[in-house]
Amino acid sequence: MLSQPICQQARLSRDRRYDGLFFIAVTSTGIYCRPVCPVQPPKEQNVRYYATAHEAALAGYRPCLRCHPDSAPGSSLWIGADVTLKRAIRLIDEGALHDSNVAALASRLGISERYLRKLFQEKLGIAAKQYALYRQVLFAKQLLHQTALPITDIAFMAGFGSLRRFHDEFKQQLRLTPSQVRGNRTRHMSTILQLELPYRPPLNWPLMLAFYQARTLEGMEWVEGETYGRTIYWPLHQPQYHGWFEITPDPTLPVMQLKLDWPDANSLQAVVHHIRQVLDLDADSQTIDQHLAAAGGFPVHVGLRLPGLWSPFEAAVRAVLGQQVSIAGARTQLNRLVQGIAATTLPDGRRRFVTPSELANSALDMIKVPQARRATLNALGAAVQQQPHDAPTAWLSIKGIGPWTVSYALMRGQGEPDVWLGGDLGIQKALKAVAIDPSAFAPWRSYATFQLWHLPKTDKEPA
Repeated sequence: MLSQPICQQARLSRDRRYDGLFFIAVTSTGIYCRPVCPVQPPKEQNVRYYATAHEAALAGYRPCLRCHPDSAPGSSLWIGADVTLKRAIRLIDEGALHDSNVAALASRLGISERYLRKLFQEKLGIAAKQYALYRQVLFAKQLLHQTALPITDIAFMAGFGSLRRFHDEFKQQLRLTPSQVRGNRTRHMSTILQLELPYRPPLNWPLMLAFYQARTLEGMEWVEGETYGRTIYWPLHQPQYHGWFEITPDPTLPVMQLKLDWPDANSLQAVVHHIRQVLDLDADSQTIDQHLAAAGGFPVHVGLRLPGLWSPFEAAVRAVLGQQVSIAGARTQLNRLVQGIAATTLPDGRRRFVTPSELANSALDMIKVPQARRATLNALGAAVQQQPHDAPTAWLSIKGIGPWTVSYALMRGQGEPDVWLGGDLGIQKALKAVAIDPSAFAPWRSYATFQLWHLPKTDKEPA
């Protein structure tokens, strides 16, 4: 938790760099807010500070209807350094407890159910299921604010099996009813869902967009003006549903405007959360930039985020086909792969990425690479098809996949913040121009890697 003087200064100045890093509860009104709330700031003696929204809710406060605390960017500060807890929270946010239980989640994490319960209680003060329910309610509240979807549909999209249970949990968690949240507002109905995804500034969108644009695949990704779009799939390693999204920065606010075409209501919350992760919208850029600048060695691009890919599997395929070739060469091979295997297009003519089973069972004659590399891709597809929940480190047993490919999959496919690609040719060239100690950049070595990639360019950047 940030110190009281820092919280006080941030709320009085409405500093957006602290949005989501703490929440303000007001004892005189029983409401909790974001630091950027537009209402008149309350007196300090009436204020209580909480690291998370659910802590404020557990203390008996209800969310503000002006600043919408459910819309605040996420924060990893309150999670701490516990890798298991971070992975558990990511899986829960992606719907792991919607149709399953805590025992199954613990099994996926490779720990006992008892230890998982203890972890949540000690670190968060609540049970894993309580955390999941609160996230479901907050997602429902976001849909009530930002869409014209019927309340019954929203209840289902948020993972509730019945309307009655949805109303009960909503009122218990937020001390409001869904109707009170929606009020009398009306919105234009559309088949395309439009949502706001806030972030903490700074965000260097031009740099991120340029990185994506150099690597777009035909029919699967597109850049138009300041908009980035791509087709997506879910679940990650055994796709059953396909759709697309477009993301555009708001010209006046630290908000990304999301347009989403998604066919499966039950996985909507997971997909929206995953889009946030892919775009690294919950990063605390101010803290990361200050850390990298203090470590020294190169000029820091302010607000640089990790431009993610949709899955570790997709990142690994791109990495394998990007070995020892230029960005343009890797892009050519990837286009051949997508057009040759994933021949089935979406209803609007867009293309999807290849599935693990398609990769495992294809002769891969459409790509011009050594046979050994085709065998690597076949083995990768088979491994993911058979063990879809294995971590990328399990792929090290596949001939042709080494630490660089696994690290790339973790960094761009899973958003891991502390991956150092010291064996990368582009990084090695950059290190000849700057003298640095990579350990000094921990726990943000993934960001240091991208900073070095944006030094004077090499034609051997990864795909």
